[in-house]
Amino acid sequence: MKAPVRSVGRWLPAPGARRLWRAAALVALVAGFWAPLQAQTPAPVAGGPRSVNEWLMRMHEASRQRAYMGTLVVSAGASMSVSRIWHVCDGEQQMERVDTLTGAPRTTIRRNNEVITFAPESKTAWVEKREALGLFPELLRTPSNVIPEFYGVNETGTDRVAGYLADVVEIQPKDALRFGFRIWSEKKTGLVVKLQTLGEQGAVLEQVAFSELQLDAPVSMGKLTRLMKDTKGYDVQRPTLKKTTAEAEGWRLKEPVPGFLPMSCHIREPAEAAGGNVAPMQWVFSDGLASVSLFVESFDPQRHGQEKALVNGATHSLTRRLGAYWVTVLGEVPTATLRRFAYALERTR
Repeated sequence: MKAPVRSVGRWLPAPGARRLWRAAALVALVAGFWAPLQAQTPAPVAGGPRSVNEWLMRMHEASRQRAYMGTLVVSAGASMSVSRIWHVCDGEQQMERVDTLTGAPRTTIRRNNEVITFAPESKTAWVEKREALGLFPELLRTPSNVIPEFYGVNETGTDRVAGYLADVVEIQPKDALRFGFRIWSEKKTGLVVKLQTLGEQGAVLEQVAFSELQLDAPVSMGKLTRLMKDTKGYDVQRPTLKKTTAEAEGWRLKEPVPGFLPMSCHIREPAEAAGGNVAPMQWVFSDGLASVSLFVESFDPQRHGQEKALVNGATHSLTRRLGAYWVTVLGEVPTATLRRFAYALERTR
């Protein structure tokens, strides 16, 4: 049953679910969204080091050319989750299935941007469209590729992950507004087999890695499609969202946050806003590797309190009151970056 009062809290995934989506995105790293980069990435210089664009393109191509399945372990601090994943791509269609092996049972199946999540205990299925899944949520879907302006790359050697020899590459931020990444890329194919999100002084905030992996696995796109459509016995929930712009909803940023460009903006349909409250809005920004979601809803003194900053692995969040509104900013970026978004937001009407 749907709750009678809508809030952006219903848009925010639980930490375990968010890590699951990040894990799913690992195996489909930047799948399908690379046209802007592909058009402007020069051919690698023979024998020379790869640029950050060239490394990312290599990882992307690996995800588009192979089917694979394996076990993923996601860890952040004392928290750890494990999932089983199947991935297949025919060059046009991307599909994957992720089953949780720890915590509440969940099965998430994605076909491009169409996603369904099954919760067998409650017999509930959530159907939605996601423009991306978490790990590098908006990678290179920016109007222009700004990644080299804000990130550099350093090749640090080789290592073994899940039985495969991998190149180890660090993608390093050029300012304090974003985190870095250490990536293990399977040496023959380029497939990402392990990834760490790095904070200050290289501290590991979160890690996603295969503990077991089978390349060129017999994953059937037809079978995944049938499973995705099989909702018999489930209560199917379909969030009603409307595409819009922040300007149309009466919002703007007084000053931009360097490198982060607006990617999308959605509100819930008016019918889903309770009792005269404004429909909650989600405004998404990206620098190509990191993403930030800015949620705005009507202030409710019974549910909302004082400004609060929370950290959960690589995911940081910040909440604050802005007049008659409550603002939540969420992303895999430092809290200081979220604060710049939260305090740059202003009402225009």
